[in-house]
Amino acid sequence: MMPCYKFYYFDARGRGELCRYALHAKQRDFEDIRLGGDKWQNFKPSTPFGQMPVLDVDGKKLAQSGAIARYLARELDLAGKNCWEQAACDQYMELADDMFTELVKSFFEKDEAKKAEVMKNLNDVVLPKFLALFESSLNRNGGCYFVGDGLTIADLAVYSAFDTPLKRCPTLLDSFPKLKAQRAKIEGLPKLGEYIKNRKPTDI
Repeated sequence: MMPCYKFYYFDARGRGELCRYALHAKQRDFEDIRLGGDKWQNFKPSTPFGQMPVLDVDGKKLAQSGAIARYLARELDLAGKNCWEQAACDQYMELADDMFTELVKSFFEKDEAKKAEVMKNLNDVVLPKFLALFESSLNRNGGCYFVGDGLTIADLAVYSAFDTPLKRCPTLLDSFPKLKAQRAKIEGLPKLGEYIKNRKPTDI
């Protein structure tokens, strides 16, 4: 019997979108529950650590975005075929999270002068570094996937990490053909592609 999944997060992509991607990529039904305001405050005491995302699996709650993503990867056959591939998936997930951490600095900096400096560093240093790292990693593994010979959570993590940069600059991947082609391949997955096309636009 298939487990019943309920995924709780804010009405944004943020640190919850990778988990949604995994479920959609494997065409698994789940309740995508988006909370804010009073609904979040009412739900908060029932969470493990007072934060989201939270995945409810048949009444059991799991917190922390990385833990949820790795759990889903194992459950949905997206974690790699052996211990080495699982570790390789982890390294790309962590690298994507490093990039995301740099990215969110530009959203939370209130001082306009400092924000301009953060954005300049992001565009001139951070993004070129990560683009080169991910492109070369794809090349080393044959050009289609980051780990093994099929879709893993690593591919979805990198896809998710570039959502916001591409929203700001749609031509960002034009000089990185492997990343651009892989992104198109992921968007071609039936249920996931439909979700991406029709989801509500958010800043991050």
